[in-house]
Amino acid sequence: MGAENETAVTEFILEGFSGLDQRLQLFLSLLLLLIYLTTVMGKATIIFLLGVDHRLQTPMYFFISNLAFLEIWFTSSTSIKLFVILSSGRRTISLSSCFAQSCFYFALGCTELVLLVVMSFDCYVAICQPLHYAAIMKPQLCIHLVVAAWVIGITAFSYCLVLLYKLTFCGSNKIHSPLFKLSCSDPSLLWKTDSVLLSFIILGSLCLILAFYMGILFCILPLPAAAGRKKAFTTCSSHLTTLAIAYGSCIALYVHPSRDVSLETNRTVALLNTVLYPLLNPFIYSLRNKTVILALNETIACATAQLFP
Repeated sequence: MGAENETAVTEFILEGFSGLDQRLQLFLSLLLLLIYLTTVMGKATIIFLLGVDHRLQTPMYFFISNLAFLEIWFTSSTSIKLFVILSSGRRTISLSSCFAQSCFYFALGCTELVLLVVMSFDCYVAICQPLHYAAIMKPQLCIHLVVAAWVIGITAFSYCLVLLYKLTFCGSNKIHSPLFKLSCSDPSLLWKTDSVLLSFIILGSLCLILAFYMGILFCILPLPAAAGRKKAFTTCSSHLTTLAIAYGSCIALYVHPSRDVSLETNRTVALLNTVLYPLLNPFIYSLRNKTVILALNETIACATAQLFP
């Protein structure tokens, strides 16, 4: 039967967690809610501290606060819907909502990858060019870099919408594979274009980050003080751990030669990317920092003194 004689799809059914026991789904929904609230509260705390404490108003923390703000929206774009699915069992999503969620996820992900490159560049300048750091990382440059990251994200959002609205959906409405596969029009050209663009963004940003960290490595190896090298290695290894999760999940999902990715793989990798990675970032980038901890303790002590004089 031709596609023109089939009923147009107006909503999709999300199949990702359909086979789980009801009690397990309830447990996962509560766990997801706890992780989500912890993530949002941690990032909101970082944004607040970086806004009120003058010691934290530096380029590095400016980029961290932007990353925290972005990741609140990034994790919200998927976690809220996932919580509704697990807690209520309602697995339907309208066509427009599905498109909007997909595009927000794609755009925010692209913006985050660019921000990670910017943060790696800032780290490189701070370690390898400490005497010129203030002259290089001027406030105007920092703002321009962040604006550029968001412009790339907005461009990616517009591209995503155009890409999806070129497709027609009139067959199965059960999402258990990439959205392209459900289209009754030929998605091959769009799939190839999308894969090339994603590969360029993901692998391009990864290469830049690795180049900056290799530069940092070559800068700290000749240092005579073992303590300085150990501190730099500890900081870099922590950052590289979260980068490995972020880029590993992106590459597993989007940079592969075949479209055939199993439902279990998609589900596991997507959870790493949208739930675990945003949860770890506040602890890696900020809450392990002594200056941030000091500012947090002082803020809590000040708030306590005002509440209980």
